[in-house]
Amino acid sequence: MTLNLRRPILIGGIGLSVALWLLETLQHSGSEMGETALIGLAAAGAGYWWWKQQSPTLELALPQPLANREAAEKAIAASETAIKLLASEAPNSAAPANLTAQLDRLRAELDRQDLRITVTGGKAVGKTALIQVLNSNWASQHPQKLSLQETTPLFANTNADAKINGDLVLFVTAGDITDSEFKTLSQLASAGQRVLLVWNKLDQYLPEQQSQVLHSLQQKMQGILGTEDIIAIAASPNSIKVRRHQADGTVQERIENQVSQLDGLTERLTKILTEERQQLVWASAVREAASIKLEAKTLLNAVRRDRAIPIIEQYQYIAAAAVFTNPVPALDLLATTAISTQLVIDLGAIYQQKFSLDQAKTVAATLASQMFKLGLVEMSTQTITGLLKSNAVTYVAGGAVQGISAAYFTRIAGLSLIEYFQSREGENAAIGILNIDQLTKTLQAVFTQNQQVSFLQSFVNQVASRLSSQVSGPETVKSAVN
Repeated sequence: MTLNLRRPILIGGIGLSVALWLLETLQHSGSEMGETALIGLAAAGAGYWWWKQQSPTLELALPQPLANREAAEKAIAASETAIKLLASEAPNSAAPANLTAQLDRLRAELDRQDLRITVTGGKAVGKTALIQVLNSNWASQHPQKLSLQETTPLFANTNADAKINGDLVLFVTAGDITDSEFKTLSQLASAGQRVLLVWNKLDQYLPEQQSQVLHSLQQKMQGILGTEDIIAIAASPNSIKVRRHQADGTVQERIENQVSQLDGLTERLTKILTEERQQLVWASAVREAASIKLEAKTLLNAVRRDRAIPIIEQYQYIAAAAVFTNPVPALDLLATTAISTQLVIDLGAIYQQKFSLDQAKTVAATLASQMFKLGLVEMSTQTITGLLKSNAVTYVAGGAVQGISAAYFTRIAGLSLIEYFQSREGENAAIGILNIDQLTKTLQAVFTQNQQVSFLQSFVNQVASRLSSQVSGPETVKSAVN
């Protein structure tokens, strides 16, 4: 892809860099030559034009799963907006039509009368037995249409991503909860999922142990679940052996089956379904709409990333050529700042983030400053220097290191901006306001991901080869831009 010359910030910045380099050289040749250079400098500086790009904005923050019809309709509408944006940027994709069909089904189910109860939990906690007993002793007698479904066991290596959804979730445990169970319960509750924590196999504990386990569960789930939603049961109690001493001194033994202890659970279920039935349906709609919206956003981010990566690669080569051919170290930052500023604006346009020239310069300067503060510049330069020694390119080591480093930092900056824009969609990033802490964390994460020796070796070889094909001097920059 050829870089269009209608990028005033980039051309003006590099032009100013080259002009100042010429000025530095000409100052040693006499005052008349210096005066001529100043005129050229003023002309080159005129390249800093305002970049005007109008972009529509979209609020993509996921809605809170409030249990009312208005929230459900708003969630569906927000998902529809995200799907339309995806369709506008990926017109040849079938995904928008598929997601729209899911939304249509969801909209039609806002008034459904049947309720879906999901029973989940780890392995061998009694999920199947609980469903069988509920179906035979409670669900069949309930006036509302109910369906109970079981998930695959959680926390098993082969089923780590078991999907949990339903109007109501019964999370079954066989005793005090583990850290993994607590984490999953917390995630379900924070997502707005209605949950009952069901402690099964109550009969396997002594009376004093039963009170201890129940108290521990209530303490751990404090602030997450109400005590009334933590219920002890025995879905399928163990049979017991009964011995009876006869008058003749003999002993008769028999196996006595125990009755399920579900009264507390069925009473709670009946109360919830009577008082919250419609709210449970609407809350499910909110969560599912949010899931559809997230899928649309993920697909949109993939489309935008495919457009952004070639731009980052272009600018990394321009940065390498500009720095490699500029012998005055003080001007390296000037050239790369102009490149980074244009990169911010171009990537911002892809992610529909509007930046003025001053805002884009601030973002570029902030990225550069954070790289220095985090020690990324020194660390990477040392690594690149070591890797360059094994490269066959016969360039002055200092210039090659600086050029490749400039390309690398431009790439890191670009990838960080992609991640930052994706995480900040719908927030203040749309008007050029930066969250420095989040930007710094993103920069650190991206840097870590791109520090593998194998990647760096390949990157060094690639950029060094690109530099070897360029002509030394200011023409290099011109060639790279074209």
